[in-house]
Amino acid sequence: PIKVRLVKGANLPMERVQSSLYGWPLATWGSKRESDTSYKNVLNYALTPERTANVRLGVAGHNLFDVAYAWVLAGRRGVRGIAGAVEFEMLLGMAEGQAEAVRETVQQEGVGLLLYVPVVHPRDFDVAIAYLVRRLEEGASQDNFMSAVFDIHADSGLYRRERERFLASLRAVDGSVPTPNRTQDRRRPVTAAPMTSFANTPDTDPSLPGNHAWGREIMSRIAGSTLGVDLVRQYAVDSVADVERMVDEAAAAGPAWGAKTGAERAAVLRAAAVELERRRADLLEVAGSECGKTLDQGDPEVSEAIDFLNYYADLAEGLDAMDGARAVPVALTLVTPPWNFPIAIPTGGVAAALAAGSAVVIKPAPQAARCGSLLVEALWAAGVPRDVLHLVHVPENDAGRALVASPKVDRLILTGAFETAALFRSFRPDLPLLAETSGKNSIIITPDADLDLAVKDLVYSAFGHAGQKCSAASVGILVGSVAKSERFRNQLVDAVTSLKVGLPSDPTTQVGPVIEPAGGKLLRALTTLAPGESWLVEPCRLDTEGRLWSPGVKTGVKRGSEYHLTEYFGPVLGLIEADTLEEAIAIQNETDYGLTAGLHSLERTEVERWIAAVEAGNAYVNRSTVGAVVRRQPFGGWKRSAVGAGTKAGGPNYLIGLTDWAPARAGRTAAVAGAAARLLAGATALGLDADGFLSRALGSDAAAWADEFGVARDVSGLLAEKNVFRYLPVPATVRVESPDAASVVRVVAAGLAAGAPVTVSLGVELPAEVSALLAEAGATVVTQDSDAWAATLRGPDAPRRVRLIGGSRATFADASQGRADVALYAQPAVEAGRIEMLTFLHEQAVAITAHRFGSPTPLAEGLFG
Repeated sequence: PIKVRLVKGANLPMERVQSSLYGWPLATWGSKRESDTSYKNVLNYALTPERTANVRLGVAGHNLFDVAYAWVLAGRRGVRGIAGAVEFEMLLGMAEGQAEAVRETVQQEGVGLLLYVPVVHPRDFDVAIAYLVRRLEEGASQDNFMSAVFDIHADSGLYRRERERFLASLRAVDGSVPTPNRTQDRRRPVTAAPMTSFANTPDTDPSLPGNHAWGREIMSRIAGSTLGVDLVRQYAVDSVADVERMVDEAAAAGPAWGAKTGAERAAVLRAAAVELERRRADLLEVAGSECGKTLDQGDPEVSEAIDFLNYYADLAEGLDAMDGARAVPVALTLVTPPWNFPIAIPTGGVAAALAAGSAVVIKPAPQAARCGSLLVEALWAAGVPRDVLHLVHVPENDAGRALVASPKVDRLILTGAFETAALFRSFRPDLPLLAETSGKNSIIITPDADLDLAVKDLVYSAFGHAGQKCSAASVGILVGSVAKSERFRNQLVDAVTSLKVGLPSDPTTQVGPVIEPAGGKLLRALTTLAPGESWLVEPCRLDTEGRLWSPGVKTGVKRGSEYHLTEYFGPVLGLIEADTLEEAIAIQNETDYGLTAGLHSLERTEVERWIAAVEAGNAYVNRSTVGAVVRRQPFGGWKRSAVGAGTKAGGPNYLIGLTDWAPARAGRTAAVAGAAARLLAGATALGLDADGFLSRALGSDAAAWADEFGVARDVSGLLAEKNVFRYLPVPATVRVESPDAASVVRVVAAGLAAGAPVTVSLGVELPAEVSALLAEAGATVVTQDSDAWAATLRGPDAPRRVRLIGGSRATFADASQGRADVALYAQPAVEAGRIEMLTFLHEQAVAITAHRFGSPTPLAEGLFG
């Protein structure tokens, strides 16, 4: 006969963690009482002579009420007398006196007590200790019998507590066999109605048998898939004339789409979200076939695409209700997505532009042409008008340049390299560009980290999708003793060398192929070492083509070296040593980019110091740097990781930069204070607020600060993870090319209310009293003619954000020579603080793991006031 151990072994808090993070129903019972009842149901079923004749039962647990119940039941059923039919089991070292009492009792009738214990090599003894500590932590929970074990003999209150818990669970015993809580089966037809309010879409649960069959069917089709081939041929354009004709058609359709209400556009987007869910399997098939995406990497991407459609639908409705400004949709937006996220990112760009009221032309990346085509076909099928959404495949020649440079393109959404953004600006210097560009991301690991979890997250962040995520951590910064830790290095080597490299058609593949045969800087990173570097794990090419590479880890990487500062986009990780956390933060911030950054530490003061100093749009504590979820962790970076408005994809402000804004009266205001109040008083005395424009505008700023910008907010509210979205002040220059003093005061006041350093560059003369007022309020006021201003914009100390009062985009583009690293905000001054203050604020998403093995940790509490 076989033996089955019956144990309440699931860590219920950890099950809740997984359930909340993935949006899946709780796999286990929802409460300890329900688990206790189920335990007794199984005992009742199993403890019979005819069943124990074939299946021996190990009754495991430390709850003496349950142990006694099983003992009595086995006696009444005649099971005790059957040799080997039942055995009791306990953990060695836990309540040894209790275990001895049980042993003495059961051995009188020839029944055994098995004590089990982790067995490890002496060098790995800390692993066993970690296991035992986790068990002690579970046992110490007030829900657990073990929390009473040392005092129950003398404390009548504890005895009554455990007695009542036992009786409550016993009263519910009914012999029923529960059905699974998780019933997701992707093979079933999608019948869900469109969302009415946003909630994140659950990924596919890989533990369920129906989903296994569904996934195997997809993988069987990947190698020979031709999905989307015909669409690529049909929408290929290779002449400038054809590009111009298509742009003209799209731009002509824009005004009618923009004239729809936000609610009307939202209804179409929500229908499209349902259609994408229906086509999840097809999208995964083509992503695997064309881009090498494994199912575990591709499936969350489909969920993200669905989330973008539903989330931006909500934001579209909000555009109509903007207080203090009126949305003026632009006619045409061009979306140029990347190949590494061939489903989610193109969906996000298209959905945002449609939500903002613009017609769209999408040009998928050549390496992901089929993915983009299938996506557009799904949106058409859901009701997005074909004249509003145009698909085009155009080569990178004069036709491609004509598309990017077309003067009819009002916005361009790009995700790609910073060099690509600069190239696009060279085609058209005044191009209104919103781009997420490049990242050189790292994770700091301090001696106060949980090294097991740090290795797990570092490896997943570095090598998921073969290291081709813009958020991938290609650098590990090891602080102090971590750099010398043999344990850490052994763990890292074991984790990296255990990864299975292969094609997405193989269900065991963990690291898929790179998008193209490795060449250039990536090939250099995979095959060469700089002075002082060595391979901890040397990468190997595994195919003749050069697309399959085993992951590599190099040590001895120097601060300031090519590897430290260069984005490679492939399966290679470098390790840099730092003596202190402060040095590690300096190393992390030293790159030109600021997309994602991570820290692993369980020390509160280290977390505080890091959060206050890290220069990244997405900051992660004690988790991976990849896998941002719409609304939960809006995505986008700082420095050269962002071009344009700087608002984050999947965040509350993304649509604001995709539309123009016209003045309107603000009705929602609050009391004005500080520098803004002094400005208002001075401007009123100078007669600049005769119609109340400044009073309303600065009052709108105060309301926006109270409602949105001055509040660090966690809208997801997960138990397992704290996801805080916050705003930090950023320096900006107000360039004045119009004598409209009221508009200048209004904009400067917004910057000062945000706490930002504000420079005012005067290209026209303002009344001396106004200039003095701005300076007294805290702004730096300089006078610069057009030549001096151009020299500033072209120099090494150019402002990263410019708010233009008067003038034109074309003139600014000539002066700046189209620099991609200078963001321009050029709409007319509006009363809405919700719009004007964004110029002076960085958005940052901070995600902190808020538990230890399921138990809440105070590490994340109170960090943001």
